[in-house]
Amino acid sequence: MLGGGGLVAANVYASATEEGGTDPAQTLSTPAGTIDCPDVGTKLTNVPEGAKEDVAKELALLDQQIADAYQRLMNAGQAIEQDAAFADNSIMNPLKEKRAATIERIAIAVDRQGDRPEGLDALAACTLRAPESSAPAGEESDGAQNTGDAGQGGQQGGDDQNAGNGQNGQNGNGGQAGNGPVAEDYVDIKSVQPNVSEPAVRKGGSRGTFATSCGVNENGLFNSDNVIVAPGVSNGAHHFHDYIGNQSNTAFASDEDLANAETSCVDQSDKSTYYWPVLRLQNGKQEQDADKPGGGIEGNAGEIVRAKEVTLNFVGNPQSKVTEMPRLLRIITGDAKAFVNGPANANASWSCTGFEDRQLKDKYPLCPKGSDVVRTFKFQSCWDGQNIDSANHRAHVAFAAADGSCGNGFKAIPQLVQRIVYDVDAPSLQDGGKTTPLFAVDSFPEQLHKPITDHGDFINVFDEKLMSEMVDCINAGRTCGVGAGDGGDGGDGGQEEPTQAPTTPPADNDGGNGGNDGGNGGGKGDDQTEPPATQDPTTEAPQTDQPGDGKGDDGQGDGGKNDDGQADGGNGGAGNGDDGNAGTGQDDEPTGATTVAPKVSGQPDAGNDAGDDQAEVIGTPAQTQPPTSDTDSLTGGARAQAVGGDLAETGTSLWPAAGGAILLIAGFVVLMRTRRHAR
Repeated sequence: MLGGGGLVAANVYASATEEGGTDPAQTLSTPAGTIDCPDVGTKLTNVPEGAKEDVAKELALLDQQIADAYQRLMNAGQAIEQDAAFADNSIMNPLKEKRAATIERIAIAVDRQGDRPEGLDALAACTLRAPESSAPAGEESDGAQNTGDAGQGGQQGGDDQNAGNGQNGQNGNGGQAGNGPVAEDYVDIKSVQPNVSEPAVRKGGSRGTFATSCGVNENGLFNSDNVIVAPGVSNGAHHFHDYIGNQSNTAFASDEDLANAETSCVDQSDKSTYYWPVLRLQNGKQEQDADKPGGGIEGNAGEIVRAKEVTLNFVGNPQSKVTEMPRLLRIITGDAKAFVNGPANANASWSCTGFEDRQLKDKYPLCPKGSDVVRTFKFQSCWDGQNIDSANHRAHVAFAAADGSCGNGFKAIPQLVQRIVYDVDAPSLQDGGKTTPLFAVDSFPEQLHKPITDHGDFINVFDEKLMSEMVDCINAGRTCGVGAGDGGDGGDGGQEEPTQAPTTPPADNDGGNGGNDGGNGGGKGDDQTEPPATQDPTTEAPQTDQPGDGKGDDGQGDGGKNDDGQADGGNGGAGNGDDGNAGTGQDDEPTGATTVAPKVSGQPDAGNDAGDDQAEVIGTPAQTQPPTSDTDSLTGGARAQAVGGDLAETGTSLWPAAGGAILLIAGFVVLMRTRRHAR
């Protein structure tokens, strides 16, 4: 935070990794600070129904005012150097005046319908946040050792006219568009100590898992709207989102639009909305949003990376049975403004396959060769029993306590655990990502693409019958649903060094976690024969197979992927062979190819930790798998396993061979008889 002197944008191109480095074409820039404004939305805990629309639009205007002010700040480096008061007089004071007028309109709108909110006036003033102190890229902050419960990832994306990650005279905070990330935002995952822990599942708890499979946004549905936080406002998010599931996701979608929409989910009874900020490579590519709000115009620059894999598991509660989610329940996990708001609501986490017993809150992971980047979102699992949303979009739901219990009369509901895997290489921090590009998630421009700002959004549009079946499955301790067999090996990256060394040498000691430590590193939650020891999926990120590797646990094909990365469902043979075209839901104006949702192959589980009979098929038929590791299934679902042919298939292969053998024997008999007659 700076005083009246404003922001000094000096040495903006100093090297992040070398002393005295000043070459902007080869280094990340030193952070030049940002604008820190109080989050008015979080203070509004009670907005009358009649005022919600007006309040939402005014809150969106506050975000736009900050974005505009930040852009002016980034363009004012020379003016600030010449006049120390320029930032305050020309940027910060006008911003305060605009915010004060907008906040007053919010108070009036609420006052018309109910009681005028108190204390909002004090939230008008913003401050200039000083540049961060430069620390070695491999050095972790305190937050880097936190578990996924508090882990949030920053955003970055869009595209930019200037390739080269902080090159070509970009001002301020590094990165392709000049607003991050910087070297200090990354850490070698091997230098992080295991930090995962879970509460024990007690008698009476619910230990089942229900999975749904909705693809990886093959339809190319993106926008910078946010129908939960800013309904009716275009570009309400100021960054681009990936969408899977419901295909009618715009700021203007009504509840009826969502209910009647197409879905990319294999089970067409799941029309829920799942969305999160896109991940981008800052490689200079011009994406569809290069010259649009929410994209390149607001500092979200580079190539949008399609996820390699997305798993959506709903899990139970270690203390009690769960109750059904109400239809159209909205949940947001994480905080898109956590860089300035602080980590209180930062709940996403970052890791690498093979190292998922190490979850990062405020750093992007540098993964070893052969290991993929993993984002994990754990959603709130306690509901107030009445509301499907709240004024600040948080008060109606809550996270369970450390022991898994829900307080304040809240009810336990299925917890959505969302795991997204990306095939991206560790960036070359030494040259600012020139050799191997930086990656980061989209963000509000002033949030500088910090990992701690990562977040996910969910709207429940499950068919009520399927939701009831989900709850029955979880409470009975079963593993059910489409994709329940899509478990995973979690990668094998624990044995190799990163492709590009971080600014500090990677740790030599793997800590004994090269993929299997504590059942987390590369193991997976698929054991159905023993009760899981814990339940909170935040601490043990769900594990899934990497799509397209074409292997199950026994090395047999599992349906794999075709050459373009889409599931072809042509291998693996058994299970769901007839649903290849299910759930492909198409946007009205798709921006990418529409593809077939991944098929699921496998066979029913032969045993369950709760002593049930074979796993029951819920909703669209799916196959749970036999146990293949001693990790609990609570957060990971069952490991994928290819299924061999049945008896009929075996006969199909053997009868031709048997017939040939008979003909061969008959030939010998005829030959012998002919020879005898000849004698």
